[in-house]
Amino acid sequence: MKVLGIETSCDETGVAIYETGEGAGRLLGHCLHSQVDLHAAYGGVVPELASRDHIRRLPLLLERLLRTTALRMTDIDAIAYTAGPGLAGALLVGASVAESLGLARGVPVLPVHHLEGHLLSPLLAADPPVFPFVALLVSGGHTQLMRVRGVGDYALLGESVDDAAGEAFDKTAKLLGLGYPGGPQLARLAEQGDASRFRLPRPMLHSGDLDFSFSGLKTAVLNVVSGADWQPAWTADLAAAFQEAVVDVLCAKALGALKKAGLKTLVVAGGVGANRRLREVLDAAVGGRGGRVYYPEPELCTDNGAMIAFAGALRLAAGEVRGTPPAVRIHPRWPLTELCPPRAARA
Repeated sequence: MKVLGIETSCDETGVAIYETGEGAGRLLGHCLHSQVDLHAAYGGVVPELASRDHIRRLPLLLERLLRTTALRMTDIDAIAYTAGPGLAGALLVGASVAESLGLARGVPVLPVHHLEGHLLSPLLAADPPVFPFVALLVSGGHTQLMRVRGVGDYALLGESVDDAAGEAFDKTAKLLGLGYPGGPQLARLAEQGDASRFRLPRPMLHSGDLDFSFSGLKTAVLNVVSGADWQPAWTADLAAAFQEAVVDVLCAKALGALKKAGLKTLVVAGGVGANRRLREVLDAAVGGRGGRVYYPEPELCTDNGAMIAFAGALRLAAGEVRGTPPAVRIHPRWPLTELCPPRAARA
């Protein structure tokens, strides 16, 4: 079975085709367009511009995907699309295209949770993890720890009570005068800095639970740059100190989640999962306790169609069938816990 995946939740347009079969399936191909250049002039994502660009790019990407995989739409057996969470207008573009193609072709169409796509994306790697494991989801809008027993069997262990880690990276980058997208620029600058110059707080590090908070850390950076003795030459050092604080908290909470779940396998997914310092610290900490950390392939860390096609394929393999009649349904706000089994939403 060949499953077409469509991702349009925010500022990246992604399409992919995943083929299931006896034994392991395989990703036949994927195409991605980033809107970074489009939004750079505004210092952040402009929802209306994002939606319009998805409309322009999606047909072209689909055409390129079919050409590079030597397939036709008649070869597609099912379609999966990101139904949420995300920007309402952007989600509507992908949902409308998916439902229209499904109706025209008479094939199943499945709405997929964006975070479930991220959570399962490390399974696409050449050396994938096996269930059960703890998942650390770190993206621009979400920071969560989940216990994962299988597809659709998730339990929330902890989450951010305010800013997500990626959001904190972006906001702090703006405070430091860095361009858009701020998070990756801050991470690159941090590699040149001395983190020991500034001592920043580690919010909720000793809270006794597995929740996160990063808004106070962002405020601490603001206090430094607003101080009378602040010098722009220290920007790289402050970036390094900020990154180190975030990494320390993420690592400590991830280790706590592994202990609580009684597991040794950690899966890290989402855009912040590509951060080199985070990977370095997590690998050392988890490995030192006899465990292992798994990540998506680098090209699949950000939003992409491959993770949506894969999640849809796994859902279909588990027997999920989309009801009729077809309808365009999106969920701009869609907690991942709604996919959890009863009484397992919060472990």
